[in-house]
Amino acid sequence: MKDKYLNKEDALVKLQKYCAYQDRCHQEVRTKLLDLGVRGYDLEWVIAELIQEKFLDETRFAASYVRGKYRIKKWGRIKITIELKKRKISPYCLKKGLEEIDEEEYLDNLKTLLEKKKRTIKAKTEWEMRRKLTRFAQTKGYEYENISQCIKLIESEE
Repeated sequence: MKDKYLNKEDALVKLQKYCAYQDRCHQEVRTKLLDLGVRGYDLEWVIAELIQEKFLDETRFAASYVRGKYRIKKWGRIKITIELKKRKISPYCLKKGLEEIDEEEYLDNLKTLLEKKKRTIKAKTEWEMRRKLTRFAQTKGYEYENISQCIKLIESEE
């Protein structure tokens, strides 16, 4: 905790910059305010102002989070959902965020990941190869049905 107390107006200015830099969820903002020594009514006032001024929007945060994680990090729905729940995103915002996923692009991501991984795996049997690929894709957060479908597609192309 800081020795100096930040008044609500200074905290608002600081958090406006913090939220303008990238989309934030309510939990991140609340944690930042607590770190700055802002508590109680002042904390709630700053959050309310940020929401009113559109600096803080959980639906927008969820959508940009989902886009980034599935396009850049190639995460699956399961992992994205878990991470959003950790950030205490409401079920409504979570659902809206997951709507950002284009099904065709999602399956292409998975297929590309599996093809790339297959080149690096050493397996004695086809079953062992499938098991290792499945486990890899599950750690990335993909659903078993999609993984199975993509592995069959890759095998049929060989």
